[in-house]
Amino acid sequence: MPENMLEVGKITSVFGIKGEVKVQPWCDSPELLCEFETLYWKSGTPVNIERARVQKNMAILKIEGVDDANEAQKLRNHVLYMDRADVELEEGSYFIADLIGLEVYDSASGERYGKLTDVTETGANDVYHITAEDGRELLIPAIPQVIDSIDLEEKVMKITPLDGLFDI
Repeated sequence: MPENMLEVGKITSVFGIKGEVKVQPWCDSPELLCEFETLYWKSGTPVNIERARVQKNMAILKIEGVDDANEAQKLRNHVLYMDRADVELEEGSYFIADLIGLEVYDSASGERYGKLTDVTETGANDVYHITAEDGRELLIPAIPQVIDSIDLEEKVMKITPLDGLFDI
């Protein structure tokens, strides 16, 4: 998969008889997924979206050329991708895929805490999961008081842990 492509959702089922599919969003929201006019298959082949809407926490998409439930059924479990160029991030916002793998260091001491291995989206703020050398999982809130800098080119995040954050 090209580096400019990111997974945005998985087709989970057919919706109705006119070829629509239900997509579980792997992006910020089903509303965001519905904004795209073009998505992509893993191969890079464009997927033109004729219409899209939100139903509960899912996106309902009508894909061009898929006109009945039988055709839609063949797409179950396929992953949809977006081109990074199709989204403009706000300053200080990052794609989760770009954060995974960052080396995390203490801003003041330079101590290495480990590697960022997962992100949990809680609603209030994200929580970054750091896997330490000894296998322990450290959790940090993704808030300005903790995250000092992120350098995607160097693959480094510098933090100032809140008092007691890593106490066992």
